[in-house]
Amino acid sequence: MNPIKDYSKTKQACYLGFVTQAIVANFTPLLFIAFHREYDIPISSLALIPAVFYVVQLVTDFLCAKIKNIDYRKSIILSEITSALGLIGMAFLPSIFPDPLVGILICVCVYAVGSGLIEVLCSPIIEACPFPNKEGMMSLLHSFYCWGAVGVIVGSTLFFSLFGLENWRLLACLWALIPLYNIINFATCPIEPIVQEAEGMSMSQLLRNRMFWLFLLLMVAAGASESSMAQWTSAFAEASLGVDKAIGDLAGPCGFAFCMGIGRLWYGKKGQKLDLRIYMTGAGILSFLAYLTASLSPVPVVAFAGCMVSGLAVGIMWPGSISLTSARIPKGGTALFALLALAGDVGGTFGPSLVGLGIKSSENDIQCGLLAASVFPVMLVICLLALRFSRPGK
Repeated sequence: MNPIKDYSKTKQACYLGFVTQAIVANFTPLLFIAFHREYDIPISSLALIPAVFYVVQLVTDFLCAKIKNIDYRKSIILSEITSALGLIGMAFLPSIFPDPLVGILICVCVYAVGSGLIEVLCSPIIEACPFPNKEGMMSLLHSFYCWGAVGVIVGSTLFFSLFGLENWRLLACLWALIPLYNIINFATCPIEPIVQEAEGMSMSQLLRNRMFWLFLLLMVAAGASESSMAQWTSAFAEASLGVDKAIGDLAGPCGFAFCMGIGRLWYGKKGQKLDLRIYMTGAGILSFLAYLTASLSPVPVVAFAGCMVSGLAVGIMWPGSISLTSARIPKGGTALFALLALAGDVGGTFGPSLVGLGIKSSENDIQCGLLAASVFPVMLVICLLALRFSRPGK
């Protein structure tokens, strides 16, 4: 008689997987001032760190899409190992190299591989588990990235206040304990294949599916709608509210992540009776209105409130897009989730860049940059309306 599998352990492992991704994505940017002071690295050169992180993550997403029969357990364990090694290496490698920035970027590359694998694999691992309310479970899963982001920003800020920024190396090693612990979870939890190996679609098969291109556009819009606001809220808080950087980080990215997490948590707990496509359409319209409020309101507090409402609205976009796609293309396999992650990351890279161009063309007016990004929730709504009239298949 086969023992009953405990999928709650799988759920816990994937939750901590997204917390790990939040740590590696949000911790290093908090150290820019420390890198500048200790290693005399120009602030302009530190811009390479997020650029390299996202490029390596995009490459990882693409390679996962190319590998049809990926070993889920070995690959997800590798994600935790590389995430931990990158964080621990950050405490030591920069001091070893003649150019500390080289050591930093090596560590960024290592943990970016882990981040990319987590992004590609955790969603199908949860999707393959026999949980009821798959859409709500996907939203709940992705909320843990938000809670991880809040935790790493608040926890790191508190640590630096108590022990000083000069002890950042110790904190890097402490954060690495989470992926190290999660190796045990992924090594022992039940993991099911999303589809049988012979049935999974290849990347070329997916790309020949015309409807899949619509889902890719939906994912680009979701990633851009989320990241455009998330990556500029700190600067927006500093400029509009007149607060210093520490408060700006807490009020901006941390507040945005908290609101986004609340949105995902609510749908995960209460959304099983709602039509996901209609709900996402409403979220897209609300996000558009929030962008308009943030970019056009002359009252700083009202404009900043628009940023926070945007966080609530965009919460469902990324996990909801994954759920809609996997429901319409159930045999997509790993390639499906990898290409969706790739599309989301493309949107997450392009969106903030468009905001930056808008700010530059308007002589450093952040509100004008955010106004340019309001096109992305509109794009999401158009894609959802198009899905209503599309038919499954080619």
